[in-house]
Amino acid sequence: MSDFTSNFWSIYVAGITLAGILGCLLLLIFTARKKVEATSDNTTGHVWDGDLTEMNNPMPRWWMWLFVLTIVFGLSYLAIFPGLGSYSGQLKWTQLGEYQSEVVKANEQLQPLYARFESMPVEDIAKDPAAMAIGDRLFMNNCAQCHGSDAHGSKGFPNLTDGDWLHGGAPDQIYKTIHDGRIGVMAPVAAAVGSAEDVRNVAQYVLSLSNSPHDSVKAALGKEKFAVCAACHGMDGKGNQALGAPNLTDDTWLHGYGEEAIIAMVTKGKMNEMPAQSAKLTNDQIKVLTAYVWGLSNNKPADSR
Repeated sequence: MSDFTSNFWSIYVAGITLAGILGCLLLLIFTARKKVEATSDNTTGHVWDGDLTEMNNPMPRWWMWLFVLTIVFGLSYLAIFPGLGSYSGQLKWTQLGEYQSEVVKANEQLQPLYARFESMPVEDIAKDPAAMAIGDRLFMNNCAQCHGSDAHGSKGFPNLTDGDWLHGGAPDQIYKTIHDGRIGVMAPVAAAVGSAEDVRNVAQYVLSLSNSPHDSVKAALGKEKFAVCAACHGMDGKGNQALGAPNLTDDTWLHGYGEEAIIAMVTKGKMNEMPAQSAKLTNDQIKVLTAYVWGLSNNKPADSR
C-alpha cells in the first residue's frame, strides 16, 4: 500500500513523459545529421514496385522547424498545465475548477429566469406552466436516474407521485430533503426480537397492519414482539417522519412486499441515502424543483365522473 501513498508514481509518470519528448528531440538531431550517399542520379538506390525510386532530397527546412516547435509547445504546455505527475502547472488549472467556473457562469446567466420565482410560494410555483417546464428538466437531469422519468420510483427508490412520504411531503420538508439530502437507516433488530419464529411472527403482524394477506394466529403472537419496532415506527405502526421511519399501515412497500422481504429487513437492516443537491443546484433551482416534486402528488387532475 505504500506505493499508493508515496510520490513514486508521480515521478514515474513525469519521467516517462519527459523521456518521450527528449527521445523525439534526439531522434530529430540524429536523423538531421545522418547523410545518405546518393548516386549520380540523386537517388538512394531504393526501388519499390519496380519503378518507384526513392530520391535523396533533404527534408524541407520548414518541416524540421515545425517538428522543433511541437517539442517546444509540448514542454511549454507541461510547464503551464498539469501533466507531469503531481505537478499542478503554473496556471493551477484543474478539470474540477474549469467545471465549477462554467457552472457559476451558467447560473449567473440563468438567474434572471429564476428571479420571478423568488417571492412566490411553492404552491403557486407548482401551478406555473413555465416553472413546471423548468422543474421537469431539473428533475430529468438530477432525479430521474433514481426515481424514474415518471417519478414512480422503483424498489428502494420512493414513488414521488403517491403522497406517501418518509420525511414529510410539505414544501419545506421536500426542500430540505433535496437541499441537504437524507440518510435512512433501518437497524437489524432480529436479535432483539427473539428467535427466528418470533421474527416470522412479527413479519405477519406487520402485514396485518395494512390488511395485507397474513396468518392471523402468527400476527397475534408477533404483536408483543413488535414493541422492538415501535421505537421508530410507533405502537400503531404509522411511522415517524422525523426519523424517516415508514408508515407500515398504508400498504406501500419501498423495499419489497411479503413475509420474506420483511424478515430480510428485520434480519439484515437497510441503509438508504438521498444525496444532497445543494452542491449541484442553486437555491432558486431547488425551490423550483421542490415545487415540481410537490406538484406531482398535489396537482393531480380530478377524476372524471
